[in-house]
Amino acid sequence: MVVERRPPMTLRDLRAIPVSKLTGVGPAIEDRLATMGIETVLDVLTHYPRRYLDRTKRSDIAGLAVGEEATVFGEVRKASSRRTRNGKVMVEISVTDGDSFLACTFFNQAWREKQLAIGTEAAFFGKLEVFNGKRQMTNPVVDVIGRAGQSEDLTGVVVPIYPQSGKADIYTWQLRKIMSEVMRRCAERSLSDPLSESLLDELDMVDRWTAHLGIHQPESMAEVQAARRRLIFDEFFRMQLGLIGRKRAQEARQLGIVHSLSGELVAQFHERLPFQMTGDQARANAEIATDLARRAPMHRLLQGDVGSGKTVVALTMLLHTIQDGYQGALMAPTEVLAEQHWLSARAMLAGMTVERDAGLFSQRPLGIALLTNRTTAAERREMARGVSDGSIDLVVGTHALLYDTLSFAKLGAIVIDEQHRFGVEQRALLRDKGNEDALPDVLVMTATPIPRTAAMLIYGDLDRSELREMPPGRTPITTEVVGEDSMDRERAYTRLREQIAHGRQAYLVCPLVDGSEKIEAKAVKEEFERLQYEDLNGLRLGLLHGQMKSAEKESVMHEFRTGNIDVLVATTVIEVGVDVPNATVMIIEDADRFGLSQLHQLRGRVGRGGGESWCFLFADPDTDDGTARMEAMVESTDGFFLAERDLEIRGSGEIFGERQSGISDLKLARIPRDEPMVIVAREIAGRVLDDDPSLQRSPGLAHEVEDLLGEDVEFLFKN
Repeated sequence: MVVERRPPMTLRDLRAIPVSKLTGVGPAIEDRLATMGIETVLDVLTHYPRRYLDRTKRSDIAGLAVGEEATVFGEVRKASSRRTRNGKVMVEISVTDGDSFLACTFFNQAWREKQLAIGTEAAFFGKLEVFNGKRQMTNPVVDVIGRAGQSEDLTGVVVPIYPQSGKADIYTWQLRKIMSEVMRRCAERSLSDPLSESLLDELDMVDRWTAHLGIHQPESMAEVQAARRRLIFDEFFRMQLGLIGRKRAQEARQLGIVHSLSGELVAQFHERLPFQMTGDQARANAEIATDLARRAPMHRLLQGDVGSGKTVVALTMLLHTIQDGYQGALMAPTEVLAEQHWLSARAMLAGMTVERDAGLFSQRPLGIALLTNRTTAAERREMARGVSDGSIDLVVGTHALLYDTLSFAKLGAIVIDEQHRFGVEQRALLRDKGNEDALPDVLVMTATPIPRTAAMLIYGDLDRSELREMPPGRTPITTEVVGEDSMDRERAYTRLREQIAHGRQAYLVCPLVDGSEKIEAKAVKEEFERLQYEDLNGLRLGLLHGQMKSAEKESVMHEFRTGNIDVLVATTVIEVGVDVPNATVMIIEDADRFGLSQLHQLRGRVGRGGGESWCFLFADPDTDDGTARMEAMVESTDGFFLAERDLEIRGSGEIFGERQSGISDLKLARIPRDEPMVIVAREIAGRVLDDDPSLQRSPGLAHEVEDLLGEDVEFLFKN
């Protein structure tokens, strides 16, 4: 009798199996795992170790030199706690490696007594000291690797240490047992591998099953490295398949608008500019014009530093559309930014006219409207009429553009500013407002420069234009870190007062709206009250934060723009969209609590009028990351340089956030460390799609991409 061998398991197969199906995972453990985001067998398999303890290279307690930092593996033989004279809890344990003993002392860590109960096996990393003739470590780093009574033999092996959760009461030794069960079950059928043997040979990579064995049950650190290399490639490869596939599908649909690029509006607009455009602006305009002349709908990213002139490029693109008889939409994430764009567009396009009707020479003013949540019902009705009959050429708005009942007569182009604040679905909603027979061209913009490799991950489906040159008149901003010293702070306030005396204005930014018992940081309401009577007494102060009503925020901004407020005391609501050329001083309280890109955006609110400007970072960082951010801000005002530094400091997880679905799938890969692998994965993904555009011959691989990126790419691989 021939027993038919079942095919290898796919990642989708594993995703469909709940952890409750695993031996040893009862309801209690299942609930604890769920709090860690582990609900399926695939979640378990991709819960990778955060580090490894190489017990093939053990350090004997007796062989350690005083002052040496090392990792000791041992079993807890004694554990006790007591209070010191000053009331602090001190936990003392005794550890043996079988030959010698080591004392470990923990201060203010009462929970260690329970964690390191007698019989517990653990690894202790610290500096060896001698106290009262005994070898000891104080507050060592601890990894629990086994509990009393466990049968697992960890002698002379490489021990994976998994991300664990004390809150969920799940520890690395439990995760190892669960992982062992998963690997045992998977071994029966092995894992399906989407890469051919020839491609694996070309890339010098192990197969997928070997990679998972090497990452979870390695016999050497060399196996770990080979496994990581393959699994990192897989993460990037799936993303690049989805992004490249989506880009090619959009181009193949040929449902765009072919713009003639004829007409006078763009030329008139450029002639009216009071400055010479930079080479980068001219290059971006040319790239966009080439896109507009094609049948495929444009889908381009314009990224540029604060003040690099993205608005001029965006208006140029919109005017190309309008002079062809179409309408444009510009969407921003906040009312403050939308209103700023509306004010800029009205000022820059004032007096421009368009033909009233095709074939007629009568002219009408170019129509621009603003749509936010503050727009009244009557104003919306009037706007709806203008949009539907075509007399409104450009609508600037917030999210309200997505959900309003506006029906465009001929929507031809969309600009989405600070696009990372909008989801894929929201962008699709706006694009769907175009005509059914032609998709609008889309330009997405960001003032937060993105490192090259990160852009390949986040925006791999977009063409990209960059504005690195700064327009004439932008003066470098002097940046200084100011500690707690009252004299240093007084110098900053003195500089602010001097600038106000010369007719200039300033910002003071705080991280919180209200005070918090849990967070030691300046609150804008409290600081506003204090400044009025202390450091900035006698100056005209304004308060702005996100909890204020829209009308109140606009009133304060109007007063600041018109010079009736000297100092705007605000939260990060001013991070984007505030353009007051008269402002020359920025003070940021608790600056080390902000991300580097956010600090750069805030600093970009000053220095916009050509005058000398200053940014004072009030900070006393107590972490290496905080110190690194402050040093980077002082070192450079180049947003692209700072984006690279931010990526190095924080890592890709925080940088990407929710900018695009699927990015959070990076569990092993890190940018910029793994930049070479991104390039390899993109090249291989392109080759695979050249040979099999819809992955019909690789359905398992198509499923992996769909499961990663969701409905956004699901349509790509349907027959």
